Amino acid sequence: MKTILRATASVIALAALPCPVLAQEAPEPSADTTPNQARTGQSDVIVVTATRREMNVQDIPISVTAFSQEELTIKGIVGYEGLALETPGAVLNKPTANFNTFSVRGIATNGYGANLQNTVAVYIDELPISANGNSTQLDSTLFDVERVEFLRGPQGTLFGSGSLAGAVRILTKSPDLNDFDAEALVDFGITEGDSFRQRYNGMVNVPIVEDKLALRVVGFYRDEEGWVENIGTGVENANTLEAYGGRAILQWEPTDELSLRFMALHETSEPEDSQLINPNLGDDRDTRRTRRPDIYAGYLDSYNATLDYDFGFANLTSSTTYSLYDQKFIIDLDATFGGAVPFALDALAYDDAFVQEMRLVSAEGGRFDWVAGAFYYYKRRDVDFNYRSSQDFLDARGLTGLPDEYYSRSSTHAISHELAAFGELTYRFSDNFWLTGGLRYGALDVQGFAEGSGYTSNYLTAALTGYSGPLTVTPNVAATGEEGTEEGPSYKFSASYRPVDNMTVYATYSTGFRAPVVNARGGLASTVDPTDIVIPDGASSDELENYEIGVKGNWFDGRLRANIAAYYIEWSNIQVQANRVSDSVQFATNIGGATSQGLEFEVDATLFEGLNLGLNASFNDSEVDDLTAQEAAISGAVEGVQLAFPEFQGSIYLNYTWALSPTVQGFTSINARHVDGFPNQFPYVPGRPGVPAPTYSPTESYQSVNGTLGAFFGDHLTATVYVENAFDDDSLIYAHPEAFADARSSTLRPRTVGVRLNYRY
Repeated sequence: MKTILRATASVIALAALPCPVLAQEAPEPSADTTPNQARTGQSDVIVVTATRREMNVQDIPISVTAFSQEELTIKGIVGYEGLALETPGAVLNKPTANFNTFSVRGIATNGYGANLQNTVAVYIDELPISANGNSTQLDSTLFDVERVEFLRGPQGTLFGSGSLAGAVRILTKSPDLNDFDAEALVDFGITEGDSFRQRYNGMVNVPIVEDKLALRVVGFYRDEEGWVENIGTGVENANTLEAYGGRAILQWEPTDELSLRFMALHETSEPEDSQLINPNLGDDRDTRRTRRPDIYAGYLDSYNATLDYDFGFANLTSSTTYSLYDQKFIIDLDATFGGAVPFALDALAYDDAFVQEMRLVSAEGGRFDWVAGAFYYYKRRDVDFNYRSSQDFLDARGLTGLPDEYYSRSSTHAISHELAAFGELTYRFSDNFWLTGGLRYGALDVQGFAEGSGYTSNYLTAALTGYSGPLTVTPNVAATGEEGTEEGPSYKFSASYRPVDNMTVYATYSTGFRAPVVNARGGLASTVDPTDIVIPDGASSDELENYEIGVKGNWFDGRLRANIAAYYIEWSNIQVQANRVSDSVQFATNIGGATSQGLEFEVDATLFEGLNLGLNASFNDSEVDDLTAQEAAISGAVEGVQLAFPEFQGSIYLNYTWALSPTVQGFTSINARHVDGFPNQFPYVPGRPGVPAPTYSPTESYQSVNGTLGAFFGDHLTATVYVENAFDDDSLIYAHPEAFADARSSTLRPRTVGVRLNYRY
């Protein structure tokens, strides 16, 4: 912590230094200011709704990094990787397409979290789309959004159970009621010299009744050839991705007080194989080996209706969302038994969710600001588990009695509910000092059910013991699992003080939690080793307490902005994922506690007209510090072990714009990021105290450098050439914590060069 405190002092001292260059008078933004200049210029105000009301990001007592659409476009950020690149204190664990797990401020036990609710919630408008760690999470498109907000620290009072460590909010852009608008963005890139990437995006905004009714339609299509070779299937560039979708938003404002917004959204993301690789295969880190492709695909349909009504004293918002999310989770598990026995899982999941939120937000002005609301969330998840061998193996071994190559088929479903009331109250003693208190009281329940369809068999035992002959096939019996319930409050208290007009100092205490977890196979003994662990019923909620102090300010007429936050976190009753050794059955349980402490900062400076410098970094020290012998045995953890998060990460961004002619402006930018390596899991085998886990393999430190060069041609056309991962860093940035896969590692996308064209009518 001494290092962190010294770093804090250094950054504050740096921000306080006088700087003659920065002290130049800021020029007034002109009518032909480019979108990028508007974002990085000195006079703009970034407005966010992280507190459920519009506020200057520099005034709220939360660590937030906000991205406008213009910034996303200029920097080429089309997915979650770019958000993590630009956000201090955040790591994206992404082994392959549609497998996204954010970690924030050290709150992670591994980068996968099978069976566990993610610690960082991801929202599209009011719909939480983040899923459990053994599910696919769609790579949502970031084209034509109003902005993206990355909130760090628990957001339990306003965003509920999924926001244990933070929340990412993707806010779609509403229609313009008065002006026709259209935009097209195309992106062509080449990876490793032969993999072609195509991205097409389009938007049309049509006023139907001026000032009353308008329609905005957005569409996208991505066809991205892969770069990984699968020597098992014989396919080069195996991890090719096709994705497409769009949304239509109808905005109706019949009166000045009333607004109605209707949105229909669809996204499909279908990779042909995984990008996970085995670094021991071949000379380059681009090779995997499976009998069939591993596929993680997602299909999302979402429908939302939002009503806003201005009562004068307060604004009422009612948001109703219904969504369907289908997923494929198809993976080769042969490595569980050294490749000697064909073993694979074809899992198909179907999520049906309904979300209703109503909130009343007070009007601006006066000493009191308040938010009051209610939230209801229903979700049903159906999963078909189909475990397969191969017909060739069954025939060669003389194993009979199965209807086909699948030796086990089962179906389960789980139903969960969350009901909560929440509110925040701010009292302003003056324009420069205010206190905020927040409370959310919620009740959650989840219950699992096994269907009576399908069957199980003794295939694994027979295959491992050399048995030949008919297998024993047993029909499944319907069963009802234990219901997991949890209820209680989340809190938030903060004090904000503005010692001078351009600086806000704050202190915050906040809490977060995750929903309880029910193990689908609770009570199940191992058929391979009857002495192994009996699967527990599930895991209760874990809890997080966050203590944070921060400074937000701007100096030199807005040419220098700096946000600094230091935090101390206590994480208790931690939900963890474990595997039963004998048959690799996954289950969730709880262990004692951990602490995480650290420092984050963001600095944005206009060094002189046209030249912008950005810095962000985080320092983190996190470890397990409360653990019984029984908890250590079942989880593989040990006191003092580092959590799955880097001790240091940071990035630097430079952007320069200059006039090429009266109507053409050139720009160039470079972004470099460093991330320390970190443990991928706990060090010991669950259920085998003191036995080193063969899958324990910390990630490698890595550096990523991206660059752009382009020009704005008037107000309509932008042309950009770019390079991603310019130095072709192939460090192992992800290591899967389970032994069933032969390909357990992942790298950055190799060097990619391309051109991006954006036209706006």
